Amino acid sequence: MTVCVIVTGGTFDKEYDELRGTLNFRQSHVAEMLQRGRCHLDVTIDVLLMVDSLDMTDAQRGTIVAACRTCAESQIVITHGTDTMVETARALAVAVPEKTIVLTGAMVPYAFGSSDGLFNLGSALSFVQTLPPGVYVAMNGRWFAWNNVRKNREAGVFEALHH
Repeated sequence: MTVCVIVTGGTFDKEYDELRGTLNFRQSHVAEMLQRGRCHLDVTIDVLLMVDSLDMTDAQRGTIVAACRTCAESQIVITHGTDTMVETARALAVAVPEKTIVLTGAMVPYAFGSSDGLFNLGSALSFVQTLPPGVYVAMNGRWFAWNNVRKNREAGVFEALHH
């Protein structure tokens, strides 16, 4: 069994540009994270996009849906920016109901060293192997069904809409 990890960018893969004082993308950190986490799963990595989710277009969301539809694996983890993760999850739930898809991200870039990204990626990889087909969001050790989650911007956490 192989798990497909689809990289779309988000805070997960941002780095600090010291010259400009901005956060931007250079390359994905997912392979390094899997190595650092001593992951022994059979994983394929597809670096599909490197975008801030606030800038993600419907066409890019369609690219993510198409990648999930056409990948051979039935278990997929998507690294995604947290701001529009739920919108992408909604699109996937309608278009790809037969696979288990878990979206995850980070509040702090992996490159900063104090990121929650490594923990979230590990959790998502565990959840994707155990949850039934459907679309989920995994953040901070918890999983949520795509239609029962929101990002609480004030608290900086994801939470269930209904308990």
